[in-house]
Amino acid sequence: MSIQEHVILVNERGEVIGTEEKYAAHTTHTSLHQAFSSWLFNPQGECLVTRRAMNKKAWPGVWTNSVCGHPQIGEAIEQAIVRRCRDEVGADITDITPVAPEFRYRKVDPSGIVENEVCPVFAARITSELNVNPDEVMEYHWVELETLFRALDATPWAFSPWMVMEAAAAREALTAYAAK
Repeated sequence: MSIQEHVILVNERGEVIGTEEKYAAHTTHTSLHQAFSSWLFNPQGECLVTRRAMNKKAWPGVWTNSVCGHPQIGEAIEQAIVRRCRDEVGADITDITPVAPEFRYRKVDPSGIVENEVCPVFAARITSELNVNPDEVMEYHWVELETLFRALDATPWAFSPWMVMEAAAAREALTAYAAK
């Protein structure tokens, strides 16, 4: 990526209060910031699950939803989603749809790194082949959504905590989206 990414810091009311370089922002005391999470579907209605690369600062090697990221100053959330889908999995997308627009979470990974995000959740359709970036994703699978929900219910510890929470918050909306 040619630009240095940052996070947009927000207060408890969601008002922008500043920015911080992305890597430096994620610590044991991560400030609340804007983010997004995307669940990508292929034409067969299968969901893309990814395993985070081992060089990721938080939750390395953990299975999670398709793509996550942080909007940049002056960037619409849909533009940020398109950018991160290209950066992480090398895919073009369409039909970006909110499925849990009010989602927010704070979780601490085993190393003590905190995620603290106002993180609306979206679904989208992939319109191209994948070209996965190994700096972002070490492994991926296309999974039937109901199978994925059963796995999340049975072994939540095997997935990122935000993915488990997003599935609970958006199960009905994701199911309807996959069926379209």
